[in-house]
Amino acid sequence: MSTVLLREVPVDSPVHRLWAGTKMIAAFAISVVLMFLPAWPVLGVMVAFLILIGVVARLPLGTLPRLPWWFWALIGVGALLNIPGGGPALLRYAQVTVFGLILLTASFLIAWTTPMGEIAPALAKLGAPLRKLRVPVDEWAVVVALTLRGLPLLLDEMRVLRAARRLRPKSDLLQRATDNALVDILTAAMAVSTRRAGELGEAITARGGTGQLTAHPSTPGRRDAVALTVVLAVCGGAIAIALIW
Repeated sequence: MSTVLLREVPVDSPVHRLWAGTKMIAAFAISVVLMFLPAWPVLGVMVAFLILIGVVARLPLGTLPRLPWWFWALIGVGALLNIPGGGPALLRYAQVTVFGLILLTASFLIAWTTPMGEIAPALAKLGAPLRKLRVPVDEWAVVVALTLRGLPLLLDEMRVLRAARRLRPKSDLLQRATDNALVDILTAAMAVSTRRAGELGEAITARGGTGQLTAHPSTPGRRDAVALTVVLAVCGGAIAIALIW
C-alpha cells in the first residue's frame, strides 16, 4: 500500500500532462488557504475539488489506499480524548483531521500523476530565484528526488525482510523470549539502505553526477497557466464562501 502511494499511476490524462511544478504550486496554494482559513465550507470545497481532480486524472479506485485498522483506531482515540472538552473540541479535532487528510491526498495526487524523474527539475526551477542568495537549490532538489525514489525501494525491502523473518524457525524458547522483531528489521533495513546508497551513488557518478537529475528540460506551458488559474479561482471561491457563510 505505502509503495503505491509514491508511484505514478500510468494513465494518460490532462493532469498527468501538467508540469510537475504546477502541481506543487497548486498543492501549496491549497495548503496556505487551509492553514489560514480551515472553516468547514473551505474544507468541503477542497474535498470536492480533489475528488474532481481524481476523476479528471482517470485514477482507478484501486489507487486509493486501504489504511490499516490502527490508523482509524488512533483517530478514534484522539476523538475520545477530546470528549471532555465538549462539542467545540470535537468539532475542532474533526477539522484538524480533515485538514491533514486533504494535505495528504493532495501530496498523493502529485505522486500518482507525476513521474519521479520530473520532481527534481521542477524543484530546481521553482527555487531558481534562491540561487541569488547562494542557497543550494540543486542539491536540495536532488535530495528530495532521491528520497522519493529510494523510499519505495526501502519499503519493499522491509516487506521482504519481514516475510523472511516469519519463515525463520523458532524452536528455542530462549530465542523466542529474547527475540525483538522491530530491532531485527530496523537493523537489516539500515544495512540494506547503506548498500543501496553506495550502489546508487556509484550509478549516479557513472552517469555524470547529480547535475543530470535536475537537467530535465521541463517547462510550464499554456495548460499549466489554465490549471493554476482554475486552482486560484477555486481557492478564491472557497474563501468567499467561508466569509459569506
